[in-house]
Amino acid sequence: MLSIVRNAMKPALVRAFAAPAGSASLHTLPDLPYAYNALEPHISEQIMKLHHSKHHQTYVNGLNAAEEAYCKSSSMKEKIALQPALKFNGGGHINHSLFWKNLSPTSEHGGKLADGPLKRELEREFGSIEEFKKKFNAATAAIQGSGWGWLGYSPGTKKLEIVTTANQDPLISHTPIIGVDIWEHAFYLQYYNVKVDYLAAIWNVVNFKEAEQRFLEASK
Repeated sequence: MLSIVRNAMKPALVRAFAAPAGSASLHTLPDLPYAYNALEPHISEQIMKLHHSKHHQTYVNGLNAAEEAYCKSSSMKEKIALQPALKFNGGGHINHSLFWKNLSPTSEHGGKLADGPLKRELEREFGSIEEFKKKFNAATAAIQGSGWGWLGYSPGTKKLEIVTTANQDPLISHTPIIGVDIWEHAFYLQYYNVKVDYLAAIWNVVNFKEAEQRFLEASK
C-alpha cells in the first residue's frame, strides 16, 4: 500500500522528491536555487534561513519518520493512525519544495511576467494581472489560521483557478502553478500580523517563468 504522500504526487514529483538509491533517507531537504538573502527586501534573509533550514527540514524529518514507521508496522490500526503525520509532513515537503522554485530574486526575473501563454490566460480569466493579484490576495488573506493560496490549473474545467488549502494540505484537485505560504513563519518576523503587506510584497519575487512552465505542462 503506497502512502498518502505518494498518492498525492504526480509521477514527475515522485521522481523529483525521491532520494538517490542507497541513501539513508527517502526524502531530503532540497537546496534553494538562490542565496538566503537574494529575495530581500521583500522577504528577509532571516525568514528564508529559518523557513528553509528549520521549518522545511522539520517536515522532511517528520515525513521520513512516519514513512519508516508505516513500512515497519504490520498493524492496519497503526498504519491508519500514521495517516495524519504522513499528510501533514508530506504536504509540508511537497508544498515547500514547490514554493522555493516559485520564487526568484528581482535581480534575475522575479516579479516579471512576460507576454506569453500564462499572461494571456490570466488576463482572459481575471480581466487583468492586477485584478488576478487582487483576487488571489483576498482569497489567501481570508484563510483562517494557517494554509496556502494557490493559482491552480483544473484538469476538469481546463481553466486557471484560485484555490486555498488548509494547514499543509497539498493541492490535489488542481496542478499547482503558483503557491503562496500563509503560515506565520513565512512572514511574521518581517511583516508581523499584517498579512496583506506580505501578500503585496511577494509578487515582486514570484518566479513567473517557472509558473509559465508549470502552466504549459499542465495544459498540454
